[in-house]
Amino acid sequence: MRHGRTNYNDLGLCNDDPGRNVHLTEVGMQQAHTAALTLRDVAFERIIVSPLPRTHQTAEVINRYHSVPIEVHPDLADIRSGFDGKPVSDYFAAIVHDPLRKRVNDGESLLDHKLRVLRFIDWLKGQKDKTLLVVAHEDTMRVFIAYFEGGIEDDQLREIHIGNCEYRHYSLNCT
Repeated sequence: MRHGRTNYNDLGLCNDDPGRNVHLTEVGMQQAHTAALTLRDVAFERIIVSPLPRTHQTAEVINRYHSVPIEVHPDLADIRSGFDGKPVSDYFAAIVHDPLRKRVNDGESLLDHKLRVLRFIDWLKGQKDKTLLVVAHEDTMRVFIAYFEGGIEDDQLREIHIGNCEYRHYSLNCT
């Protein structure tokens, strides 16, 4: 699941610093509440979130119906754009000539981020829980969609759009 709408979504700003005051808006809280109602009968055993507070806020709303542990996993963090607190449009302008590989201001590239998310998926395969909820970010969700649904090339990742509190259901075949 992607987190609910935030004040930085409204402002069009990048955020990868957990210390910034980025939080769910009233709309984001309502989105999380609606998702919580939809998912209330799913038997989650654990919720895993990124280090960024907006994912934890979303998880807390969902967890009102579950009362399961919420754990932070660093590999779920949003892409380190190198533009924290700056306009998303500036970030896109900086990577326009090589959006997959360009690293700016000590940030990571889209492919660096993809490898980090794939590392999380590999970690996930070793977990014993049967039903987990992962609350993360749009770029992270893009990697999940490409991995689980297939047929998506790296240069198509940015074409995938995931709404706030949009979720997908996937099954891992762990052997």
